[in-house]
Amino acid sequence: MIKVDRNPMPPPSLAAEAQKANGSYNKPDVIRQLKEDFHNKCYICELGELSDPEVEHLRPHHNRKIKERVFDWNNLFYACPHCNNLKKDAKYDDKIIDCCVTDPETVLKQRYEKGHVSVHSLSEEEKAVMTADLIQNCFEKRNTGIREAACQHRVDKLAESMNILYKTLEKHKKYPGAERYRRSLKSSLSRNSIFASFKRDYVRRHIEDYPDLEEFLI
Repeated sequence: MIKVDRNPMPPPSLAAEAQKANGSYNKPDVIRQLKEDFHNKCYICELGELSDPEVEHLRPHHNRKIKERVFDWNNLFYACPHCNNLKKDAKYDDKIIDCCVTDPETVLKQRYEKGHVSVHSLSEEEKAVMTADLIQNCFEKRNTGIREAACQHRVDKLAESMNILYKTLEKHKKYPGAERYRRSLKSSLSRNSIFASFKRDYVRRHIEDYPDLEEFLI
């Protein structure tokens, strides 16, 4: 999970749909804006290029019993079905940080090592603890065959992204004056890139080896 800058202007359809008995909160303009704001990444696992995105409510509306949450633009998030399904567990209700408000990098340690993901809270604040638990489960909860496959797919894609980062860092260290490697690393460490939180964590932990990259982590 990474910090996201949401467009403050709600898509026009939300106000109109909110007036209907069974209005829709996932009209095309909503999907388009969420896709742009979240850079076509699931806000929880950061898997990119989603072919089957879902509009996820950060704060649950409980089958429209809390109607003001259904069409609240600031409550709508871009998610993959796998993560959205895991987040439906009641233990996460109203206990996940809003990555459009709180910078997850300030409250979470999101790490990839030796083929596994580990996510830990940097504080005892409940939302940080529960968010860490959710992200961890999105990569490592393998209690069914379907979830095992979905988790492994995300770990595999994360591994691919991390391996590209490692190779680029090696090239950058070997050829420190090569601007093309700096450009590549700037793009890779951008919050807009897939699995940005994990890549930024790695570089942050090894910043003594790459002090010139610190500006890309701001």
